[in-house]
Amino acid sequence: MIKSMLIPSLLVVLLFSDCSKSSKTSGDDKPVTPPKETPNTPFKTLNYLYSISGEKTLSGIHNREPNATPARWTDEIYNTTGKYPALWSGDFLFQAENINNRQIMVNEAVTQWKKGAVINIMWHACNPALSQPCGWDDGKGVLSSLTDQQFTELTTDGTAINAKWKGMMDEVCLYLQQLKDKGVEVLWRPMHEMNQGKFWWAGRPGASGTVKLWKLTHDYMVKTKGLTNLIWVWDVQDFSTLSNDVKSYYPGDDYYDVAALDVYDGSGFTQAKYMAMVNIAGKKPIAIGECDKLPTEEELTYQPKWTFFMSWSELVFEKNTKEQLIKLYGSPKVQSLDKMPGW
Repeated sequence: MIKSMLIPSLLVVLLFSDCSKSSKTSGDDKPVTPPKETPNTPFKTLNYLYSISGEKTLSGIHNREPNATPARWTDEIYNTTGKYPALWSGDFLFQAENINNRQIMVNEAVTQWKKGAVINIMWHACNPALSQPCGWDDGKGVLSSLTDQQFTELTTDGTAINAKWKGMMDEVCLYLQQLKDKGVEVLWRPMHEMNQGKFWWAGRPGASGTVKLWKLTHDYMVKTKGLTNLIWVWDVQDFSTLSNDVKSYYPGDDYYDVAALDVYDGSGFTQAKYMAMVNIAGKKPIAIGECDKLPTEEELTYQPKWTFFMSWSELVFEKNTKEQLIKLYGSPKVQSLDKMPGW
């Protein structure tokens, strides 16, 4: 009541004085840190990755085959460190047994989501020019090749190979639709390691190569199938050609949400690798898509924009000691499931 009776000129002076002071200091005269600006995407998961970038790194592990036990390696991390990873990962896979058990894997994804975990799913797919189910490295499976003519047909609507690929996508889209219906957001990482020529989908740089197949896959799943719960993770491996590969295999800003690097070359988490990912991703989140040897707390301090790491199943226990795992999972830089906000 008294303030409302102040003469106008005095009120203006007081308001200007208060605004000027509050923009520079807090009540105890310490500088005020402006709130962190994060994009407002349609995804709770992606918004969260933006919010922790530069501050925290989510722990994660992949659960490799068999799909009959889709939380085996997640549980093993808990048994070793006393903490569950913040990120759970599964795979649609390629062998008959694991294709038949895709539902078990998807059910686990729902369970993990309800617990508050980030959900990552990948797809080691069979070669659409050959047969499904398939093997791994018999020359007719995941590690196989396409001729240039076959690849052209694959990326051309109306061809037999293109139709086969769309049919294979239809099969996994049924499960991804289930997840959409249950409100589960998925970090979707198909066609990983684009610059790894051993995979049938990969190793073709340039706009008419692997990127063209990536865009076809993206558009079919998002625009044709309506899977708006997918957060697209574009992924490359840490070869010596990385600085060029991130450009040669770049799908364009509109065709991915997170840029990920698989770290396997033995030189570890070098600053050159980190900066290659930071520079190509711009303001988008970056992540360690796969690794065997985990980064240390010190490395994460100097490379703070890694929003998550996903260690590979059994390899993490071969390349890291129990003490190293406990130390990393106990680091204030690393966030495990118990610290997640819930969805």
